[in-house]
Amino acid sequence: MARSQRTSIHGQWGSRWAFILAATGSAVGLGNIWRFPYVVGESGGGAFVVVYLLFVLGVGIPVMMGEILLGRHGRQSPINTLSTLCREYGTQRAWVLLGWMGVLAGFIILSFYSVVAGWSLAYVPMTAGGAFLDAGADRVGELFAGLLDRPLELVLWHSVFMALCFAVVSRGVRSGLEKAVRFLMPALFLLLILLVGYGMGAGAFAEAMRYLFLPDLGELLAGGEAGSLGALMLGAVGQAFFTLSLGMGAIMVYGSYLSSRSSIPQNSVIIAGADTAIALIAGLAVFPIVFAVGLEPDSGAGLVFITLSAGFGQMPAGALFGTLFFVLLSFAAWTSAISIMEPATAYLVENRGWSRRRAAAVVALAAWAMGILSALSLNVMSGFSIAGMGFMDLMEFLTFAIMLPLGGLLVALYVGWVLPRRVAEAELQLSHPMFSAWLTLIRWLVPLAIVLVFLNALGVF
Repeated sequence: MARSQRTSIHGQWGSRWAFILAATGSAVGLGNIWRFPYVVGESGGGAFVVVYLLFVLGVGIPVMMGEILLGRHGRQSPINTLSTLCREYGTQRAWVLLGWMGVLAGFIILSFYSVVAGWSLAYVPMTAGGAFLDAGADRVGELFAGLLDRPLELVLWHSVFMALCFAVVSRGVRSGLEKAVRFLMPALFLLLILLVGYGMGAGAFAEAMRYLFLPDLGELLAGGEAGSLGALMLGAVGQAFFTLSLGMGAIMVYGSYLSSRSSIPQNSVIIAGADTAIALIAGLAVFPIVFAVGLEPDSGAGLVFITLSAGFGQMPAGALFGTLFFVLLSFAAWTSAISIMEPATAYLVENRGWSRRRAAAVVALAAWAMGILSALSLNVMSGFSIAGMGFMDLMEFLTFAIMLPLGGLLVALYVGWVLPRRVAEAELQLSHPMFSAWLTLIRWLVPLAIVLVFLNALGVF
């Protein structure tokens, strides 16, 4: 069977490398530069890195291949792609819920992601203005807490970030998404290399290398600082899916704009490899500064905004490089946010017949409104909780710990067991041994790994 001859009404990437840049930009975001270092710090350093890399190789790449092949074969938004494939191949219509869940997960993530991205935007003028010079971690913590305690300021920066996302997505695939990533991704790489070079010269680089790449086997088996191996694995699989943009429709919809001549397996390996390398390089930019000034790496979500900022405040030329770091963080957040805004926008264009500008405006406004609840949960709504979690924490748990892994599980089951094998063979164009290896992973290892992680986290065994 030949590959799908459908064309997307939204257009197509100008080249294979435009797709790779866009998909890598989707994958490289706050998950790499903000979340990855602090999750590593909370989970015992190298012990977490080992488990994370195993999940990227054995689970992340096979699922990414599955998402891209679905997107390219369907050439529509995730919801309409699943609807079309179910109709064409006579499969249960219930599988369309996979598309809905991915778009919903992406929308929820966008709403609170924009709030956190707003913190990075706020930190650019704060750092450049010398707010953290000679300030200890306690003082920086007070400044960060002060920012979180000002609801109007949080909503302002959240609004600025959503406006930036709208400005890109409303312009379409070639004029918006592709033009943005062609500028933002090289700029991001350059800034990251500059910061690693700074860490090598001014920070405790050797200590950071040991922390990231020399895991303690005993600590690994015990689950590191996560407390148990199950908790460590759940954190690793959630991080792998989040940082690779899996389970939220972004990679699927980007795949729908990919040329039929471009290799899905090669592209998937390049994207996952670049994303993982950038996460590790981000660790080498963050931890040398943290260790150089004697601070602790296990400070959670405040690692970048408190601990690292205090480190920059005590380092030579810290204001300059600290400012560059938060510009980098803002760029990374932007490239990811536009990708998770795209599936819902594409769906509205396809199903409502709206212009892209109108569809993007509706998605941006809805995510902005929901994001306000996350911003307010940090201050005026801090006394409100569900299951012991504030609104923003609940949204993060719901998406990272449940929806993204579940979305990956359903993609694996659909591609491996429901979609006709000939479709996957035609789209992937792998040799027989390689295709059999991928099919074994997507049918057996991926579902088993995700289910076992869920059961362990729930205390079933």
